[in-house]
Amino acid sequence: MTAETSQTLDRGLKVLKLLADTDHGLTVTELSTKLGVNRTVVYRLLATLEQHALVRRDIGGRARVGLGVLRLGRQVHPLVREAALPALRSLAEDLGATAHLTLVDGAEALAVAVVEPTWTDYHVAYRAGFRHPLDRGAAGRAILAARRGEVDNPGYALTHGELEAGASGAAAPLLGVSGLEGSVGVVMLADSVPARVGPRVMEAAKEVADALR
Repeated sequence: MTAETSQTLDRGLKVLKLLADTDHGLTVTELSTKLGVNRTVVYRLLATLEQHALVRRDIGGRARVGLGVLRLGRQVHPLVREAALPALRSLAEDLGATAHLTLVDGAEALAVAVVEPTWTDYHVAYRAGFRHPLDRGAAGRAILAARRGEVDNPGYALTHGELEAGASGAAAPLLGVSGLEGSVGVVMLADSVPARVGPRVMEAAKEVADALR
């Protein structure tokens, strides 16, 4: 802690992080132990966070992340989209394919930013807000590969016909962005993905990750 930081705010954020890392919630005593502060401090922190719906307590008194966190999370998407657009535009124009940024939303992959090429006669229509299971499509498969630590070789995922008949996809995961799971990819009308697409998608994913750090 430095003179410019708030100890109370720091503790409150630590409470949220601790609760976000557990599925079953934490008691006041457990939080007190993990934070190294007395129970009275924890009670005050929880009461304040509850007022903003960032924390809720169940019948048994265990504290859990509140629905207010979801409202804050929705505001993250526009910021992420804005940061990703330059790299997506470059990717779409370079490859003549529809480029997209996809983030994890629960058990699904959610396209939060899409850029279509301007010079092609035809391309795949792919819209922001499109959802699909994580285990289908290149975008979701790239994210799952990153979870398993399988992104070294080749570093991107390729699929054909999994989400749309006749369309192929390539995607690479966002790496090194704390608290964010996602991928950058393209979708094109082709029977197979050209060899240069995978490395180019990886390059774009790195550009987006750098912009988000």
